[in-house]
Amino acid sequence: MLRTLLQQIPYFTPEDIAAFEPLWKKQVHLNRYDFLIRQGQVEQGLYFVTSGALRIYYPLPDEDICVGFGYPNTLMISFPSFVDGKPSAYYIQALKKSELLGISKTDLVNLMEERPSIKRFWYEQLEQALVGKIEREVDLLLPEPEQRLQRVMQRSPHLFQHIPKKYIASYLRMSPETLSRIKV
Repeated sequence: MLRTLLQQIPYFTPEDIAAFEPLWKKQVHLNRYDFLIRQGQVEQGLYFVTSGALRIYYPLPDEDICVGFGYPNTLMISFPSFVDGKPSAYYIQALKKSELLGISKTDLVNLMEERPSIKRFWYEQLEQALVGKIEREVDLLLPEPEQRLQRVMQRSPHLFQHIPKKYIASYLRMSPETLSRIKV
């Protein structure tokens, strides 16, 4: 699955793929509710989700605030910890049985120094993540739950195929009951 995705990147040469693919050597198998990373751990890798579904959340005493999801063919990371090398403020938890492939930060950084196309790929992923976070910020500032839901459905209609509704409700900062009432 990873190879197929890499082959779809138009500027990757066969040599780029041959250098990149074997570095995704950490295989992770998570059962439902297992953690990929816990608050306080330092993120050491970048993960590609091959199957399953995961959530990234920030814990509060009364609730968990869901800030993102991972599902097949997406990358998963506790980004602030990965970048800063500081303990993660977030948890990444499997919502169902999940399998991931991981690449270490060291391997990724070294390969980016050797291969400009890999660096380009990483920067494009960062740009997409930034655009997504800005869109999410707008979503959260909208006063009407219906507007928040509509924007997420337009941007990520596949979310409802992979993620249980109670976590989508948390992501949208509404109760599961509100989500059920307004779901179209």
